[in-house]
Amino acid sequence: MEPIWAVGLMTGTVLDGNIDVALIKTDGERIADFGTYTLAPYPAEIRALLEETLRQARVWNFDGPEPAIFGEAEEALTRAQSAAVKALVESYGLTMADIGVVGFHGQTVLHRAPEPGRRGDTRQLGDGELMHTILGAKVAYDFRSADVRAGGQGAPLAAAYHAALLREADVSGDTAVLNLGGVGNITWWDGKGNIIAFDTGPANAPLNDFIKANGLGEMDRDGRLGAAGTVDEARLAKLLQHPYLTKPYPKSLDRFDFTSAMADGLSAEDGAATLTAFTVSAVGKALDLLPRRPKRLAVSGGGRRNPTMMAMLSRRAGVEVVQAETLGWKGDAVEAECFAFLAVRVLRGLPISFPSTTGAPRPMQGGRLAG
Repeated sequence: MEPIWAVGLMTGTVLDGNIDVALIKTDGERIADFGTYTLAPYPAEIRALLEETLRQARVWNFDGPEPAIFGEAEEALTRAQSAAVKALVESYGLTMADIGVVGFHGQTVLHRAPEPGRRGDTRQLGDGELMHTILGAKVAYDFRSADVRAGGQGAPLAAAYHAALLREADVSGDTAVLNLGGVGNITWWDGKGNIIAFDTGPANAPLNDFIKANGLGEMDRDGRLGAAGTVDEARLAKLLQHPYLTKPYPKSLDRFDFTSAMADGLSAEDGAATLTAFTVSAVGKALDLLPRRPKRLAVSGGGRRNPTMMAMLSRRAGVEVVQAETLGWKGDAVEAECFAFLAVRVLRGLPISFPSTTGAPRPMQGGRLAG
């Protein structure tokens, strides 16, 4: 198949108020052109609606009828993301007729990993049929459900795209890709064909929630609070005994599996420092689980903009740390680009998850196609 233009969308569970929108040209195996990327801010009312939706989703917890707010939030975010796609495509001098497919991840409101004797559950809000009606382009959506129904984790899904990036950047197997969004996830490719991916632990979500709860803004901007604080090493040592951190992969997390309560009772500075240290120490434990410990981490996602987190990551995880940009990638765009890439794989009937990335019983096709 010849490469086609595809748009990918991602809004992470950290709810930073932005829609990540990326345009790439790909055949679902290699990237022919990295196109363009933007952050499209949600209107304040939609952001507030999504925060309330996440709150109600935790109360619901897959028990009984879905909260009514899901329908309202789904339509609102689908319309906002459709407008963001159209704006990005037109800003690049293309029209929607030039777009082969849109990869619409939707908003994860709840994710529950499988346990022995119990299948997992996952719920992303996003109406692919409505987006197709608005944009006129094919839309791939609901990327995770098929994997979960088959007994997989449903996450992380970035592995196929990360491996495609690594194929061009480092075939030695010495580099892994680490995404620091709300949750951290890692992809390691051995240079031959074996891919391993899993969620490392929390990333920005507990830290951001802690900052908000202290009335100090949305995030630890530039890592200033964390840099001014002292890590509570005794508390950190206890936190690092959490069984998830040594559990064998594949494994995945919900955004609220680790919360800001880990820093209860600490000052703003010491709490920020301790939560940051926990995030990076969890990554270190994740590296120890891999068949071979990578020498270098290429970091994407919002966490790479926190210099305190990046410095702690190098020191506490014992690894060279570089921003994704060092390898010529757009660090903020990687996750959105991933869903453009996966959308083309859905279109082609190629697998989007694998036994070594989600625990699915076989390489799994996934996603639904509107249009």
